[in-house]
Amino acid sequence: MSHAPPLGALLRQYAAGSALTCDPVEQGLLNRGYRLRTTRGRYFLKHHFDPETADPAAIARQHRATQRLADLGVPVAPPLTGTDGRTVAVIGGHAYALHPWIDGRHRHGGQLTTRQCARLGALLGVVHASLERVMPTQGRTSARPTDATGATEGSARAEGSASAGAGGSAAAEGVDPARGADPADTFALIDRLLARVRRHRPHDAFDELARHRLLERRALLERHADRRPPQGGSVGWVHGDFHPFNLLYRDGEPAAIVDWDRLGVHPRAEEAVRAAVIFFVRPVGALDLAKVRAYARAYRRTAGAGPAELAAAVHRVWWERLNDFWMLRWHYERGDTRADPQFPAASALAVWWTREYDTVCEAFAG
Repeated sequence: MSHAPPLGALLRQYAAGSALTCDPVEQGLLNRGYRLRTTRGRYFLKHHFDPETADPAAIARQHRATQRLADLGVPVAPPLTGTDGRTVAVIGGHAYALHPWIDGRHRHGGQLTTRQCARLGALLGVVHASLERVMPTQGRTSARPTDATGATEGSARAEGSASAGAGGSAAAEGVDPARGADPADTFALIDRLLARVRRHRPHDAFDELARHRLLERRALLERHADRRPPQGGSVGWVHGDFHPFNLLYRDGEPAAIVDWDRLGVHPRAEEAVRAAVIFFVRPVGALDLAKVRAYARAYRRTAGAGPAELAAAVHRVWWERLNDFWMLRWHYERGDTRADPQFPAASALAVWWTREYDTVCEAFAG
């Protein structure tokens, strides 16, 4: 590990006793976490490592939001306050936060009953409705573009548990935040990736699948290029990264929604669709539509979202997935293979979704 947390200074700042054990938890893509046991209890220590999200003011805003949500009864884990009255500790130029340790486990949609899927949709609806109450109204008139890398903290981990499609994944370069990916940019990206696949040595099974999916996707885009979506729908504050690895369950019920680093203003229904795509995709790349239907109905009821809003969000996220190659870009441009295991299901989902487009829309909006 390249950076060990300064436990002595941190624990003094939080008056949290002396460290007994400090073990890294599964490392996210953006930040680092530790399971910490001290003479005063058990904690989760978060090192806000990613430069895009490590601004102390932004972290403090996330912390205020989670505290307000907790006051409304939303299952979250607000941070502890230090002796200086702040929830963010900046030591040696690094930002940290100390949270209570929450016992629980992550559950993928395949591990949830249909009734639990409905409760999951209702929970996300409550999150969106509650954020409307506790967050400022400024800045809610337009959506911001998603991250051009296509991945957020935990999204690759979420996909690794038999899911396909990252939460908040963006499409090719040149994304217009009002309309989504331009197919001309995606065609150019496909050509660049195909060239990299041809040059890759030794040529292996991943290269074969990548070539097949790139050619397949190009053909799909050629047939559907005129379906680029219009401007997005109702915009509001969203969690920004709602997926199985950011939700802890205890005794079959949600215990805490964690990792609020991507809290921001975006089309709300699109977060609901992205989350469902991650929770309810099967390893073969098809969605469990019965569970999607239960989830979506509960979400619409608690969020106050109409069927037309969900149908428009389905179209935008489908288009996003159709133009999305972040896993291949990581593999061939970065030499980062962490997302490789989920590529087969993720790439199959775009094909299946295109074929079953009307059925998927009905599951979300019917």
